[in-house]
Amino acid sequence: MTKRAVILLGMAAGLIWACAVVYYGLQWTQIGRTDTSPLAASATGLLFPGLVLVALIARLAQRRFFDDAMIDGQTLQGGALIDQRVLSNTIEQTVLAICIWPCATLLSGAVGLPIILGLSFLLARLLFWIGYHLSAPLRSLGFAATFYPTILTALYVLWQFVP
Repeated sequence: MTKRAVILLGMAAGLIWACAVVYYGLQWTQIGRTDTSPLAASATGLLFPGLVLVALIARLAQRRFFDDAMIDGQTLQGGALIDQRVLSNTIEQTVLAICIWPCATLLSGAVGLPIILGLSFLLARLLFWIGYHLSAPLRSLGFAATFYPTILTALYVLWQFVP
């Protein structure tokens, strides 16, 4: 299978994943038996991207600490370079999530949406990270499964403003 075919397959699977995540997230309007505010739900959902960032930052710090060629801030190499790329992309994805998820939660009243988006983000970022270390084209599923739910959520928000 060619690289492009692997990437396309990952993107298609990520789109299917995204549709399921957003659909089920929008159905989830109550957490347990309590009323949860959309603000509290949004904050809870954004915890998961934060946890991914913690893991990536800790892994890079560990790699630098135990590698004499990088301990003094020298150029990253090998697996650390991949981890840095994953961290950079995860920061970009997190900024998108911060900009979009709370709006969707406030407009929909679906307090489960940011939580399922956050859990999905965590799982997808792990797939991205592992896939990138195995083979660059394999990162496509993790990328798409992170990016597409946020984009679909943004489209949902924009749709709310259409009369």
